[in-house]
Order: sequence, then C-alpha cells, then structure tokens
Amino acid sequence: MLAFWIITLVTGLLALTSLLPLLNKTIWWVRIWDFPRLQQSAVALLLLIASAVFLPANQLTTWLLVAIQLLCGGWQFWWIFPYTPFAARTVKRYKRKRDEPHVDEHIRLLTVNVLEPNRRGVELTQIINDNRPDIIVAVETDEWWEQQFSDIEDDLPHVIRKPQNNLYGMMVYSKWPMTNIEVTDLIQEGVPSMHFDLQLPTRVVRMHCVHPAPPSPTENEKSKQRDNELMLVAKQARQESGPVIVTGDLNDVAWSKSTRAFLEESQLLDPRMGRGIYNTFHAQIPIMRWPLDHIFHSEHFLLVELKRLPPFGSDHFALLTELALKSNATN
Repeated sequence: MLAFWIITLVTGLLALTSLLPLLNKTIWWVRIWDFPRLQQSAVALLLLIASAVFLPANQLTTWLLVAIQLLCGGWQFWWIFPYTPFAARTVKRYKRKRDEPHVDEHIRLLTVNVLEPNRRGVELTQIINDNRPDIIVAVETDEWWEQQFSDIEDDLPHVIRKPQNNLYGMMVYSKWPMTNIEVTDLIQEGVPSMHFDLQLPTRVVRMHCVHPAPPSPTENEKSKQRDNELMLVAKQARQESGPVIVTGDLNDVAWSKSTRAFLEESQLLDPRMGRGIYNTFHAQIPIMRWPLDHIFHSEHFLLVELKRLPPFGSDHFALLTELALKSNATN
C-alpha cells in the first residue's frame, strides 16, 4: 500500500510538471519546467519499472498510472528527441577530399560561462591552451577575469571588453580582427550583447554573442526579456546574407518553445541535432544538467568538431565548436 501511494504521488507530480508548460505562461515557475525534460523522461521510466515491480497487474488503478507514466514519458522524450543520435542531423560533418576541397576557412570557437565568483582561472587558462581556440566568448566576466585572460592576448590579440560585477559581463578574444562592433543592452539595462564582423583572411562572418537574463525568482519573474532578446537577435541574423554565428549562454534549453521559435525565425542551424544534448549546466550537480550554452550558425558551415570541455570550478562546462566555412559561401 505504501508503494502504491508513493508511485501515485510521484506520477501526479510528473503529470503536473508536464502539463504546466502547456499553459504558455511566461512566469518563471511555469517556464522552469522547460528545462528538466531529460530528467522527467528518466523519472517516467523509473515509475514504469516501479509499477511493474510493486503494483498488482490485475488492478485498474495500476493501468491508469502506467498510462499516465507512458504519456508523460513519451511527451517529454518528444521534446528532446531531436538532440538524440536517433534524430536527423541538420548540419553535415566536414569531410575533406584531396581532389575536391569543400572549405578553405575554419573557426574554432570556445563559448564559456566562467561563473563570476569562481577564481580557478588557471584551470580555465590551461583548458584554453590545450584546445587552442581561434575565438573565445566568455560571459559572467568581471575585472578579475579580465586580468586572468591577459596572458591569452598574445595568441588572441583582438579583444572586446565589457567586464561587469552583476553576473552579465562579457568579453570576446579573437585571433582575427573584429569590425563593425556593437556592444549594446538590447532589452535589459546592464545585460549586454556583442555584435561584430569577424574578419577571416578571405571571408567575413557576422557574430552575435548573447547572455540574456533567465526567468527566476531572483532575477526576472517572467521570461519576456529573455525571449524578446532572442527573437530580436533572430531577426538580425535572418537579415544577413552571409555567414552568421550566434553563441552564448542563452539561459534557455535547446528544446524549449522559445529556442525553437528562435531557430525558425533566424533560419539558423543547431549542430547538436542528431548528435547529442551536450549539457553544459550544472557542472557540479550531475543529476541536474541541461544545455544552456549554445551555438547556432547559418547554412554556410559544416561541423568539424563539437565537444564539452573539462570542469574548471564554474557551474558551466565550456563548449568547443569547430566549424568549416564552405568554399562557396558568400558574404
């Protein structure tokens, strides 16, 4: 009897949290349930196993519980399915042919939320040296992190700095020159984004680096500011005729309605689709992980490499992406 009530209670909570996002509300306690869909899928599977082991098969209530568990588990998995190896890949892998090279430019990009109070800068610097990125987009950077990154300027001399002490500082370090630079608070004061042309040897890539504030009880109670900033960047990206990259900590998961709307509006691609979830948060709590750090790009690119890097004291893992620009891409 105790097992029945425990399974019933947890099944009810799973059903409630699965239904809440359908309200289409922007309040944080609704939007937060966009995040743990992977965990909810796992809970549904565990409930199915528990029901098979502890509940009698000849009871109608057992089958009602199993039906709810199956519906919830299937619904949650439907959202994350595009990010499993079973789904179609929207970005092709780069395969060079000796007699027919398809690309002539590569971009090796490291996206990282350093966690402003984190002071293990030496470890992150070592990760950077080991992976040799061409460009680094770092968020939650303050003046202390600016000093920590001073050594990498020998290899990445072109820098855009906006250190802040409010968890929304941002800095970009690049191997190549950056022009048409715009550092602006798109929606919310004190929450900057960076937009610039990356001047590769033979091409120009338009980049948008963002870190909108999340919906939460301690910041924005609603997701409107985050969602509006993402859609504004999506519209900017869609207006570009040449290669485009959008990256940063979006404080949103890859499978949410807002991220799907961003992809639809921007017409950009997500290289994770068909390859994996690449959870970057929470680095210190394995059971509570989801993808918050993103990279989206236009159809001008092929994927060379995509990997999550080792921990360095932040609550985020760094994400390393290498893209190959197709030889027929035009600006």
